[in-house]
Amino acid sequence: MNQNQQNMGQQGQGQQSQQSQQSQQGQNPNQIKNAQSSMLPKVKGPEMNDRDRVNDVLATEKYLITVANIAAWESSHSELHQDAVSICQELQECHRDLFNLMFKKGWYKLEAEEQQKLDQAYKQFSNYSTQFPYTTQAH
Repeated sequence: MNQNQQNMGQQGQGQQSQQSQQSQQGQNPNQIKNAQSSMLPKVKGPEMNDRDRVNDVLATEKYLITVANIAAWESSHSELHQDAVSICQELQECHRDLFNLMFKKGWYKLEAEEQQKLDQAYKQFSNYSTQFPYTTQAH
């Protein structure tokens, strides 16, 4: 075994050791998140904390966005339609601000997906377009 192979083997063992430590500590190496705020209690009681309040408002925003979208879709009057679209856009901006706040404080985490799985899903859904009864090509 040459020096490069030994170094690569040691690096692989180090990565496996690090991943093992993370999984033992309940951490997922594919997780994308910020450190959680130290203001949250270690043991959650029945009272609402800041994270609970923001999460509740985020859920309400999701509901309101859905309602505003339906109002925009189903409004027959053009001015009412424009008002509903404007309200929907404002709600989406508020929703994004709340998401960013939660992510910044470590209250919202994401999972990074492997590129191979992303490519596979893209290919799968791209193939569905062959089943459409119309085409989107320019004439």
